[in-house]
Amino acid sequence: MKFKIYQVDAFAEKIFSGNPAAVCPLDKWLSDDLLQKIAKENNLSETAFYIKIGNQYEIRWFTPKVEVDLCGHATLATGYVLFHHEGHKYDIINFHSPRSGKLTVTKQNERLTLNFPTDIYEHIPLYESLTKGFETQPVEALKGKMDYVLVFETEEQIKNIKFNLSEIAKLEGRGVIITAKGDQCDFVSRYFAPQFGIDEDPVTGSAHTTLTPYWAKKLNKTELTAIQLSERKGYLQCKYLGERVEISGQGKLYLIGEIFPMMI
Repeated sequence: MKFKIYQVDAFAEKIFSGNPAAVCPLDKWLSDDLLQKIAKENNLSETAFYIKIGNQYEIRWFTPKVEVDLCGHATLATGYVLFHHEGHKYDIINFHSPRSGKLTVTKQNERLTLNFPTDIYEHIPLYESLTKGFETQPVEALKGKMDYVLVFETEEQIKNIKFNLSEIAKLEGRGVIITAKGDQCDFVSRYFAPQFGIDEDPVTGSAHTTLTPYWAKKLNKTELTAIQLSERKGYLQCKYLGERVEISGQGKLYLIGEIFPMMI
C-alpha cells in the first residue's frame, strides 16, 4: 500500500516562505496511531489528511505530537492540492472537520480563501504565569478557545521579542499568540506552541480566527491585512463576518511524493 504526499508552502508569496504543510489524500481513514506516526515522520507543524465523502471532504490535522482541533495553513494547503492536483472541478471546496465543523476554501486566481468559525475570546488579567515567558511586558491579554493572546504596543517589540519556551510550555491550552498594530499592515503577530511540539509556527491561519475579530473591533474596520513575523514570514488578508471569518493567502507547491506506510 502506498499513497501520495504533497508539501505546500501556505500563506506564501514565494517558495521557501509561509508555512509548509504536508497533505495526504486517503481512500479511507488509517488508524490514529499510524496517522500520528506519519505526522511525526514529516516533522512539519501540521500534516493534513483527508478523505472524500459524497460532495465534501473530511479533514483532520496532526502536529508531530498530537491531533489538533483546527489548522488554517494546512487547510489552505489541502485546498491548493485539490484545486491544482487532485481534480476538484469547482471554485469552492466544502470540508468537514469532526472537531470544528464546516469549513470552506474558495479559489479566485491564485488567491485561496478560508471560511472558518470566529473564535470567542475574553479579556483576562496579565497573570505572571502568562507573561513570564516573554522579556517585554504586554499591555493586554486575551483567552480564546485554544490560545492565549498577548497584545503589545509596537511591531518592533513583536519582531525583536525575547522568549522562554520552557515557561510558555507550562501554560494550559494550545499556545500563545503575540500581536501588535502593524507599521505597513493592519496588524502583525507571532505564534508559539511548544506544548504541541511547535516552538514557533511560521504562519498560523487558525490564530487569525481570534486576531481578526479583535483587530476589527480595535481598528473599526472589517477587512484587514496581516503579516506573521516569523523567520519565513506569512502574508494574510482577513475579513470579519461576525460569526465567521475569511482568511486569504496563496499556496506554493514544494514537492509531490509517495508514502509506503506498511513499511513504518
